[in-house]
Amino acid sequence: MTRRRTRLSEVLSPRGFSDAGLVGELAALADVRAQLAAYEAVVVAELARRRPVEWDLSEEQPGHGVEDWAPVRVPVGVSEFLADELALVAGISRTAATVLGERSLVLVRELPATWAALADSLIDPARANAIVRALGGQSVDAGGRVEPGIVAEVEAQALGRAVAGETPRRLQERTAAALIALDEAAADRRRKQAERCADVTTRATADGMGELVAAMPMPVAAACREAVDAYARMAKVEGDGRPIGQLRAQVMADLILRPWDTSREPVTAHLHVQAPLPALHTRPTDGRAAPGGALSAPSGGRSAPGDGLSAPGDGRSAPSDDRDAATVDGAPITAGQLRELLVQLDAICPGGLQAPTGGGTLAIDLTDPVTGALRATVTRPELERLARHGCRTHPDRDCGCAVLDRPPAVDRYTPTPAQFRFVRARDRTCRHPGCRRPAARTDLDHVCAHRDGGATDCTNLCCLCRRHHRLKTHAPRWRFTMTDNGVLTVTTPSGVTRTTRPPGLHTSAVRHLVGSGGPPPDDDDPPPF
Repeated sequence: MTRRRTRLSEVLSPRGFSDAGLVGELAALADVRAQLAAYEAVVVAELARRRPVEWDLSEEQPGHGVEDWAPVRVPVGVSEFLADELALVAGISRTAATVLGERSLVLVRELPATWAALADSLIDPARANAIVRALGGQSVDAGGRVEPGIVAEVEAQALGRAVAGETPRRLQERTAAALIALDEAAADRRRKQAERCADVTTRATADGMGELVAAMPMPVAAACREAVDAYARMAKVEGDGRPIGQLRAQVMADLILRPWDTSREPVTAHLHVQAPLPALHTRPTDGRAAPGGALSAPSGGRSAPGDGLSAPGDGRSAPSDDRDAATVDGAPITAGQLRELLVQLDAICPGGLQAPTGGGTLAIDLTDPVTGALRATVTRPELERLARHGCRTHPDRDCGCAVLDRPPAVDRYTPTPAQFRFVRARDRTCRHPGCRRPAARTDLDHVCAHRDGGATDCTNLCCLCRRHHRLKTHAPRWRFTMTDNGVLTVTTPSGVTRTTRPPGLHTSAVRHLVGSGGPPPDDDDPPPF
């Protein structure tokens, strides 16, 4: 059993302090937070110094600048992948890591007086951040257009206000105004830079709700809000009893989706149903049971996993060795299990679970009830066909032969459509730690590079968004390894490791699999991806 650290409250119990003592402790904590923030800045700045821009691709090399459609903020002279390392090490989002890196470098490189005031606990982190937001990146030395002397003059004024206790928001506003007074073009440059980062994003909230966030120029944002509010109030006047906020949300959705406009391409739904395979009792095929109660398949030639996905009667033999077949608690996926699964699905959805209308699709992802691992993914017609025809070796009886498995490996670089479908169903999002980009907008990447002998097999493929695909391919000293069940381990240049597992894979399965992979590859496939 691991011994835990002693807690501060056990050494310094608040119960032993007077009121004045408690207030004094709060003040001491504020001082420590300021000192820690200053120390964090120099630590991050030193890490940035060791991650120079020379680590990145030059403009002439393939793979550079593929994200021009989504501007990435990178401090001058620093690798574009510093934020990814900070995010993974600190367990924060890449956006938060980008802010941390920028703030730290501005304090250490551009605003040394502000850093010193923070380190000496003369100002708190909130006021230091306000000055950073107002003056960061403005100096010529940092890629801006303002003379360093002007920045230093405005910084000195801001520090005087900060030490005097001016609120962070007011401090930022007055500091920005002071800079504009000395350099009228500064505000216009900052506005144009901010406009390049305009975007629309979503984030999940509680109870099935989500937020649609649009970052845009303030006049446009105000006009949009006014229009949405006006239409919502019109509906309220006409008798709609819903709360005004709900009406605003409905108005905005209607204005964007325009359900009345039949000239637009319809929005189609693509559904994935996660279905644990029924743990059916196995049935003997020739009167003999395999060791341990598992049934032996008929003897014969071996075939690659996934061959059973084809329709019966196409002339190919079915898998005949249990070790080659997908298994459910040690037994192959059989037609009997698929038939029971169809019954269960249709019991849940009266009339039969079918693909959505209007061009939508339905995929049924079959998972192992013991480990939670994805074993196969099929469409409703494929499931019905396999359940109806069963094993072509024993078409007249229920047998224990496998009829379905994950797609087989192929001897080429580009994955097959079946592999795309399987891996995206298994991973669901980009597999880099902390990234939530949907699998539909990711690349399928060879974890062990194809040119180094890595197979185009589901056990060597994972979903990575284009940014993290580029990181794995081009960022020096990063390492990626993956187990057969899709447990991905990422190691940073500093040696920190983080592991992600496919959604649904049980923790016990992860503990069993982690560490069983081979040595990390030296690098990844070159572009094009």
